[in-house]
Amino acid sequence: MKHFFPILNKKINNHKMIYFDNAATTQKPQIVIDCINNYYTDLNSNVHRSMNPLAEKATDAYENARKKITQFINAKNTKEIVFTKGTTESINLVAKTYGINSLKKGDRVVLSAAEHNSNIIPWLQLKNLGIIIDFIPLAKDLTLDIEQAKKLLKNPKAKILAIQHASNVLGAIHPIEKLIREAKKKNIITLIDAAQSIAHAPIDVQKLKCDFLAFSAHKMFGPTGIGVLYGKEELLDAMPPWQGGGDMNQEVFMDKFTTNELPYKFEAGTPNIAGVVCLGAAVNFIQENFSKIKAQEEELTKYFLDQILKLDFIILHGPHNPKNRLPVFSFTIKGIHPHDAGYLLGEAGIITRAGQHCTQPLHSCFGASSTLRASLAFYNTKTEIDRFIKEIKKIYQKFK
Repeated sequence: MKHFFPILNKKINNHKMIYFDNAATTQKPQIVIDCINNYYTDLNSNVHRSMNPLAEKATDAYENARKKITQFINAKNTKEIVFTKGTTESINLVAKTYGINSLKKGDRVVLSAAEHNSNIIPWLQLKNLGIIIDFIPLAKDLTLDIEQAKKLLKNPKAKILAIQHASNVLGAIHPIEKLIREAKKKNIITLIDAAQSIAHAPIDVQKLKCDFLAFSAHKMFGPTGIGVLYGKEELLDAMPPWQGGGDMNQEVFMDKFTTNELPYKFEAGTPNIAGVVCLGAAVNFIQENFSKIKAQEEELTKYFLDQILKLDFIILHGPHNPKNRLPVFSFTIKGIHPHDAGYLLGEAGIITRAGQHCTQPLHSCFGASSTLRASLAFYNTKTEIDRFIKEIKKIYQKFK
């Protein structure tokens, strides 16, 4: 599958590049790169604003992408698909509209200890409302403590459950179906951060029965700067617009304005049109290759775990079982700072990430100031894993 991704032919310091930083952003297939070029070459125009032939074609392409996303996650209709800058903006939109207008003093928002900063900070910014934020703790194996989660969701003051589908550090896929069912028993609104999971397995929002779902194009082989907020139509309809500007209004007077219909009331200003159109191309690519993606990633996950768990100088944080996890592996090397290891791997052409991965509270839970993360995609290979393990051994021997 590498032939679809031209950047994977790149060399670094005369080493063929190995790209193991897919949890941060995935590489782009030629079909997406061509889509971006073709948009600006043949289609560039604003949308929803003009009656000329070029603008009409651009608008059709933009709205066709919305239809693809609707089908991709099985939303009821296109009114439930709002385009944003990414997962972060999608979560902020919910917090700053639904959250501000529905939460009151003493209400509780339930998160998990494994959340990304983008699903913690927007809720912390609402603490001036007098709300309380509860965190689902982690069990000893760093999976979510489901019994404690149930207790938190039984609190009559719990109003929102905002939780990731999968961890960008631990690789663990959380049992969100079970958590959503528990939340629904108490009429708790649910928001799912699907940034890490969206490219790895099909998601059906009607089957999940979640109220909101957020994800980013750049983690699913699409462009940067574009994302999606799915929301149930009745909830989005009741929420006030977040930003003011062109296209989110119907009429504007000197003393008042009226809002546009869904989903446009949440899409103020000229959108990232090329990003939306080429997200559609990325969705096509994923759908055409889902079976290959699943099979290859399952094989890579098992192989990576088998190899890295043989190294007695490695501490792997997260599930050691290849089932129900993503090919995302964060670990520490005894006696070596993750930044040093990440730098040396980079010099050898292996791209990883070192740091806290925007999850400082999670790192505090397992007592590490930072970790080294290798995150794989279906275009990676066992041969690349072998080379990675070889370089890790060399680095350890160098510092030993």
